[in-house]
Amino acid sequence: MASKRGKQTVRDMFLSMLVITAVAGVVYIFIPHDDKADPIKAVDYRVELATARRAAPYPVAAPAGLSKDWKPTSVSYEGQAGAGWHLGFLDPDGNYVAVEQSTTPAKKYVPDVSQDARDTGHTEEVAGQEWQRWEGPKYDALVLHAEGVTTVVTGSAPTGRLAEMAAALKTAPAASS
Repeated sequence: MASKRGKQTVRDMFLSMLVITAVAGVVYIFIPHDDKADPIKAVDYRVELATARRAAPYPVAAPAGLSKDWKPTSVSYEGQAGAGWHLGFLDPDGNYVAVEQSTTPAKKYVPDVSQDARDTGHTEEVAGQEWQRWEGPKYDALVLHAEGVTTVVTGSAPTGRLAEMAAALKTAPAASS
């Protein structure tokens, strides 16, 4: 009798698994899913940009005129230590590019936001301004020093894409005291 009950239990387990697998298959087929969909969502950074431009002690930079193939992915403004502005993008090829600004001293700030890039001693003219070229193991960077603020365009994208972003940057006046 115990043997008959054991065979019955195995058969019931097998049938249960078969039913569960069939239900899962039906759910998979009828619930829409897009394997080609991009899992990274674009962000709208207009509100944060307006807020940062009102609050920052320097002219906040953001791109204007980039193609729609550039996808904004992250934005933040920290008004306290260093008044840091961050705006991250994926370029048309899917590489990361970020615009970073801060009043933190450049020697500390640039290696931090560029993931340990170092000054090459070379410069590159972009849109009529001399940007320092920095290179690193993960990110390269273009660095612009202005009175009271350091602007960094950094990321995994090639230098040409970093320069494209740097050329597109436009600023608004710093908030009045």
